[in-house]
Amino acid sequence: MLAARARLLIITLWIGSLWTTGYVVAPTLFATLSDKVLAGTIAGKLFRIEAWLSLACAILMLLLLRFYASEENPKIRKQMFWLVLGMLACTLVGYFGLQPFMSTLRESAGAGGVMSPGARTQFGILHGVSSAFYLIQSLLGAVLVWKLR
Repeated sequence: MLAARARLLIITLWIGSLWTTGYVVAPTLFATLSDKVLAGTIAGKLFRIEAWLSLACAILMLLLLRFYASEENPKIRKQMFWLVLGMLACTLVGYFGLQPFMSTLRESAGAGGVMSPGARTQFGILHGVSSAFYLIQSLLGAVLVWKLR
């Protein structure tokens, strides 16, 4: 019973922060701030925090599912395990895999930033792929919440 409550708390923190950062805070920054470079810098820092939080929540969830879920229906536990693993993979690829390339582009873009003609296309592709992984992670999170309840 305690493990189930801990899982619920971790999932609430994880999915709530994921959705709030990606679909409320980041768009609000770009809509509110006139300096898009500043908005991007702040959003990038928030996504960095979100990625580390996702990593921590995934590890905790995997441990709880592995060691403290003997009272659970094995089929549901296995589904939750794979959903958490999928979400973790999205974080690893979407942030830790693609973000270093985006940072390199940002640093090498010079005065024009990533919106200069040379870097814009490359950055746009990387940003689009990263956003797709974020969306997939968000959808997997919705399924996980659905399964948990």
